[in-house]
Amino acid sequence: MTRETILSNAKIILEDRVLSGSLIMRDGLIADISEGPSTVGEDMEGDFLIPGLVELHTDHLEAHYSPRPGVRWGKTAAIQSHDAQVVTSGITTVFDCLRMGSDADGGFEKGEMRAMADALSEAQAEDRLRAEHLIHLRCEVSTDNVLDHYAEFENDPMVRLVSLMDHAPGQRQFQTMDQYVLYYQKKRGLSDAEFAGFCKRQQELSARYAKPHRDAIAASCAARNISVASHDDATLEHVEEAIGYGIRLAEFPTSVEAAKASHGAGMSVLMGAPNIVRGKSHSGNIAARDLAKIGVLDVLSSDYVPFSLMHAPFILADEVEGIDLPTAIAMVSTTPARTVGLEDRGAIAADLRADIVRVRRPDGVPVVRSVWRQGRRVA
Repeated sequence: MTRETILSNAKIILEDRVLSGSLIMRDGLIADISEGPSTVGEDMEGDFLIPGLVELHTDHLEAHYSPRPGVRWGKTAAIQSHDAQVVTSGITTVFDCLRMGSDADGGFEKGEMRAMADALSEAQAEDRLRAEHLIHLRCEVSTDNVLDHYAEFENDPMVRLVSLMDHAPGQRQFQTMDQYVLYYQKKRGLSDAEFAGFCKRQQELSARYAKPHRDAIAASCAARNISVASHDDATLEHVEEAIGYGIRLAEFPTSVEAAKASHGAGMSVLMGAPNIVRGKSHSGNIAARDLAKIGVLDVLSSDYVPFSLMHAPFILADEVEGIDLPTAIAMVSTTPARTVGLEDRGAIAADLRADIVRVRRPDGVPVVRSVWRQGRRVA
């Protein structure tokens, strides 16, 4: 039986303009878009209709699963809680980050993330979830066991993105030690001697493992047609390395030089939406707005605050010259979808998935009023 919904009298955000009119969803797809007022269907009262947001990098599931150091929450309950916050932020496709690689100072045991992925798959099969969930493996290449963790996902079709990360001190995100001290010494209550030993150990692990593990994981992803992301690139040498690995997504570059080079090489440059909302990086690196101003910001990620993915595009459209609302919305919908090969969603256009969000923005912070995924109302 045909399932049809008509949404009328809306400001519809298309890829190149804002159209005042109506939208028809039929059997999970966008069937028609028309201009002008209408008395047919559900009246949107002049609210925006935007594509369902596509989130490529969120650590938020991890925060629900391990809400306090040493605490593990029930996996299904954690997933449902995460999903509820995601979808009410307007996110209809989410890549949940699962960490690969751990050591005595952090991470998860072998098998934990595999069990989380199984719970995620089961929750989707049981229709517990409202957004579509895919998997992003965050591979800490400087750990000795990252390949063991990665091997547990060799045949998992939910894995659609893999990032290559190295958080050793003195490079990439932590080129200076100020933020590293905050992240690892103060938060963990390490003495100066303990911290010095920790830093030495992390640098030794990076020198031993980072390159061979990058090589192995990148080769595996190429064979499986999985998109690969670099992480925290800081130098032109990092970008050249990424080009060699066939990287499609440059996550959180830490210098303007690296961001420009990545964008110029055809990679999508991703920065955190919280960086846009706050006006600065939480780790003291470059401001995402600065990259937007020079035209090298392509994708936004909510990272650690799901609603920031809805909030940030409106800030960019308000405050950055040359960025209109369709351009800003594309950073959280069209471009991330296309970067990872999801050609069936990410824009409001005929025959694409009817992933639609109704947003009211009287002033300041936008309000998500309704969400449809594949034509089915989920919020």
